[in-house]
Order: sequence, then structure tokens, then C-alpha cells
Amino acid sequence: MRSVLGLVLVLLLASLYLYLLSAHLPPARPPPSARGDGGPGEGDSLSGAGANRLKFPSDLEELRELAALLRLYQAEHSGYVLLLFCSAYIYKQAFAIPGSSLLNVLAGALFGPWLGLLLACVLTTVGATLCFLLSQAFGKQHIVRLFPDKVALLQRKVEENRSSLFFFLLFLRFFPMSPNWFLNMSSPIVNIPITLFFLSVFIGLMPYNFVCVQTGSVLSDLSSLDDLFSWSVLLKLLLAAVAALLPAAVIRRYSHAHLQLDGLQPNGLQQRKDQ
Repeated sequence: MRSVLGLVLVLLLASLYLYLLSAHLPPARPPPSARGDGGPGEGDSLSGAGANRLKFPSDLEELRELAALLRLYQAEHSGYVLLLFCSAYIYKQAFAIPGSSLLNVLAGALFGPWLGLLLACVLTTVGATLCFLLSQAFGKQHIVRLFPDKVALLQRKVEENRSSLFFFLLFLRFFPMSPNWFLNMSSPIVNIPITLFFLSVFIGLMPYNFVCVQTGSVLSDLSSLDDLFSWSVLLKLLLAAVAALLPAAVIRRYSHAHLQLDGLQPNGLQQRKDQ
């Protein structure tokens, strides 16, 4: 009971911080096309309306609206937008809230392909590590109680691959045998060192982050849907896919030769026995 209360308290404090950060937007002037008289005037600010429109995107349409809003603030308050983005991203990762892929796309739209990729990789790793620490402090017994079979199988596979543990962890990130949130929460239970965990998340999710960020960067430059089918855009997306698949192919070849993977299958840790 004490562990649940502790986790709830941390969640409430983090939610309060994120709410206060998003509710107290600095003033920003709307673009000239949005002003009634073409120039600045009294009450000509986006802060009030912007605070009501700040929310986690749930689809591409909401993502486009949020990106457009944040770009307006970014022109005058780049530091604030960076802090808000980092805080929101870490919040979702630390508490295993779905939807980080859309934030990766948003990173590409706001910060470009390379700074966006660096931010996505660092924030994914920091958020996943915080999830690891929260599970270690508050959630071990609850994870074991809710997912006893999956935890037991993961523990067995970790012990079988202890000599190549880092590559086993990379394999799990490149080819998800279980959701990332479950790996983040169960890793302290199966005695995975936090340094290996940190590095495996940073490297293992880099191809996925790369594709999402590149997609956001490309989509932010489109002025119409027809631009999506131009040769330059298609080539960028193709190169992003190839760059993501190459390290995955290397890890797959190594894993089949050196790792014990019996009983694992995509999208689940446990393989069903034939009836």
C-alpha cells in the first residue's frame, strides 16, 4: 500500500509541474494574418488561447495543430518550447503513457532531423530510466503479481544470455518481444544493471526514433498532400527506412548465432504451445 501511495504522490507532483508549465505560457504575438488590423494591438497575444490548446496529440491532425502552435512560440521563446517539450516527453516515458511516437514526429517538426533525433534519443533514454527507477522503488511486487509468467520467462532468458546480455537487450529493443513499457518496468526485477539498460535503450531505439523524427521533419516541410509524392520526399523516407533496417539486420544475424531465444516471439514474451 505504501508503494502505491508513493507512486501516486510522484505522479501527482509531476502532473502538477507539467500543468503549471503549460498553463503559464509566455505571451507571443500571432502572425500578421491572424490579426484583425494587420498590426499588434491590445490583447494581441496567444498565451490564453494557446494554453487551452496544449495537450498530448492523439492523432496526426492534432499533431499538426500542436506543431503549428508551438512553432509560433518557438520564434520568440525557443527555450520555453524546448523545456515544455522535454518535460512532456519525459513525463510520458517515465509513467509509461502511450503516444511517444507522435512526440518523436513532433520533435522532427519542431527541431529538425538531427537535433530532433538527438532529443528523441536522449529523452527516450532518460524517461525509460526514470520508469526503471520508479518500478524499482515502488512497483516490483505489483509487476510480478500482475505479470508472473512474463516476468518469469524474461528472468530465465536474461540468465541464459547473461554472457551476452547487452546484445540480448538490444535484440529486445530492435525486435519487440514485449512492449517497451513492460521491459522498462520489469528490468529492475530481473536484475538488469542500470548502465546496460541505459545504453541498450539509447542505441536500441535509435532506428525507431530516427524514422519517426525524419517523418516529422519531412511532413513539416509539406505545403500540400501532393508534395508527399515528390521524388525528394520519397527518397528521404526511403533512406530513413534503410538506415533503420541495417542495424536491425546486423543484430538479428548476431542474435540467431549467439543468443538463446527459444520461447520468444514478436509482441509477446511467451510462445503458445501447440495444442
